[in-house]
Amino acid sequence: MAEDILKLGIPTGSLKKATIELFSKAGFHISDSERSYSPTIDDEQIQLTYLRAQEMSRYVQDGVLDVGITGYDWIMENGSDVVEVSELAYSKNTSRPTRWVLAVPDESKVTKPEQLRGGIIAAELLNMTKKYFADKNIDVQVEFSWGATEVKARLVDAIVELTETGTSLRANNLRIIDTVIASTTRLIANKAAWEDKFKREKIENISILLNAAIDAGSRVGLKMNVRKANLESILNILPAEKSPTVSSLANSDFTAVEVVIEDKVERSLVPALKRAGASGIITYPLNKVIH
Repeated sequence: MAEDILKLGIPTGSLKKATIELFSKAGFHISDSERSYSPTIDDEQIQLTYLRAQEMSRYVQDGVLDVGITGYDWIMENGSDVVEVSELAYSKNTSRPTRWVLAVPDESKVTKPEQLRGGIIAAELLNMTKKYFADKNIDVQVEFSWGATEVKARLVDAIVELTETGTSLRANNLRIIDTVIASTTRLIANKAAWEDKFKREKIENISILLNAAIDAGSRVGLKMNVRKANLESILNILPAEKSPTVSSLANSDFTAVEVVIEDKVERSLVPALKRAGASGIITYPLNKVIH
């Protein structure tokens, strides 16, 4: 049916590539074109649109889009009345939250926000910056910055800029003195779309698959053969989401053990398992992990 279409907004800019890759891991193939703002996806019930993350929540609130991906910062900046379906722990470079920070040049004598009273602040995140200073009862003039805010740090008293790793700020000899707001990526829905049975189920499906792909990115599967005499000692050193899967083998003296682990513990865990008597140890990447 014609109405059984979900209008989904994908963010352009720094999140675009990471979002397309995430959808691919979740099982959706997006045909991307640098010249087109209407990409295609291999699901005939989804209609895609590229849109700036800064604008996404407004279009979702107004029903132009049923669902979209944007940052918590822009939801708050726009004051949008939307359904926050789920938090998606990914960003341009890492899985860490991004931060809008208050920064000054290294040579500045300012070390705390109160010292900026009466000064000029350049920021793209205009409303949240004004709220930040108002909440602290610090009277400043906040000017809107059309991007590349780092270069303005020596033209005004301080800037509010987005950072994920802090690399760009350090490269521009800037020093962070406070965090204005921390932000993660969110899947948001229009309230009317959320009440529609077809659209809500479709949105929930997308949320489940995207989060499963994100969770799989930090985990690996681990298989091994274990002599029954060593099984208890192996199980004692295995971390597990619930409990390892233990299966019988043709050789009755051995069992097969399988578990999902955090990839960061793999390099220390595998040698420990080997020393404890495990053999035939195999690790493998995962596409999705659904809790």
